Amino acid sequence: MAQLSWKQNENEASVKEAVDLVREHGEELPSIANEQAFGAMFDRFADAKVVLLGEATHGTSEFYRARAAITRRLIERHGFSIVAVEADWPDAARIDAYVRHRRVPDGDDTAFERFPTWMWRNEEVADFVNWMRDHNRDPAEDERAEFRGLDVYSMNASIRSVLDYLDKVDPEAANDARGRYGCLSPWQSDPARYGRAVLTGQKKPCDEVLLRQLQDILDKRMHYLQADGSDEFFDALQNARIVHAAEHYYRIMYEGATESWNLRDRHMFETLQSLLARRGNAKAVVWAHNSHVGNAAATAMGWQGEFNIGELCRKTYGNEAVLIGFGTDRGTVAAADDWDEPMQVKGVRPARSDSHERIFRDTGLSCFLTDWRENGQADLKDVLARPRLERAIGVIYRPETELYSHYFEAVLAEQFDAFVWFEETRAVTPLTHAHGKGMPETYPFGL
Repeated sequence: MAQLSWKQNENEASVKEAVDLVREHGEELPSIANEQAFGAMFDRFADAKVVLLGEATHGTSEFYRARAAITRRLIERHGFSIVAVEADWPDAARIDAYVRHRRVPDGDDTAFERFPTWMWRNEEVADFVNWMRDHNRDPAEDERAEFRGLDVYSMNASIRSVLDYLDKVDPEAANDARGRYGCLSPWQSDPARYGRAVLTGQKKPCDEVLLRQLQDILDKRMHYLQADGSDEFFDALQNARIVHAAEHYYRIMYEGATESWNLRDRHMFETLQSLLARRGNAKAVVWAHNSHVGNAAATAMGWQGEFNIGELCRKTYGNEAVLIGFGTDRGTVAAADDWDEPMQVKGVRPARSDSHERIFRDTGLSCFLTDWRENGQADLKDVLARPRLERAIGVIYRPETELYSHYFEAVLAEQFDAFVWFEETRAVTPLTHAHGKGMPETYPFGL
């Protein structure tokens, strides 16, 4: 009993030390309503090649608005020209065309109609998208900031995009592509069924024909570049890569979460690299969940064999990659009970006493930035280098099983370079058709 009491006292002392040091080093942030002042607090990260901005949930207004203010500052003042987000490429392509004053692609699809619609179809994103369009009015076309998707889920839409492109530039190759993509036809609308069919031996894998299709586009790149320009070719090539990667993803997702997670994040990282290489000496801002942008090697994810885009950026770009996490204690969040179920505004429970979030809450500061990259902060890094629980809420939130469903162990000081804290937050506001009033017909959200 005496030993247990000693350990408890030691733990309480270490928590108090952590709270005191985070309070001492924490820099209070202006209101997000003052976007310029809020964004200016992040000028210190402007020398980076890649700034990765996280979120502890996929449905919190303050996280989106803060990332928008930071990104706006980095674009306006520091030469960043790529915004790369945890979203599907074809959906983001509609947004990209809109913000860069290009023709929004034809088709019945509107951006971000697939579950979870609220993750990108919300007021906060719409405000930022319209700011980007405004910002891009004056610069030359090749200097405009772009909005790109990094994810791998768009098999069906990406197939259509490749075929639409080939129909214009090479009808004979389009017929060949239809034959190859026909391997996936019965499963295009529900690719998870394809993975099950391969696993159970009902279907042979399509990977070889999809790789041939990708290689065929690469082999004819000089012809296609002359026929239809670099932007159209780049989009078609990326969609062909997505189809190939998505087939692999859905085929291995039943073999284990680690393999499919790693494939997805590797694809996101390689897409980011392609975007940077294409624009020469470009700089990018990434928007994704904390679980993607933090260094996975410092978390339970990494300890079980998973890596992520944050870890790959750290290994590739070193100090030129800045990983910034975001956290909250309580409030409301937009989330669902389960996949493909309706969005709800749910209450977020106060953070557990054994979590990193509780340390930040107990500082008494409602909104602040903690940056431990600089010299002279060894004491702060030391107390944040002790493993503690960290909360992650995605598009599904189950507060009744929160410890099992939403907490994982992490070493915060190695996971991120800095952390943005909001004590209390609220849910994003999903877009409705009423928001589209007065917008042009090409408005990318299709409202």
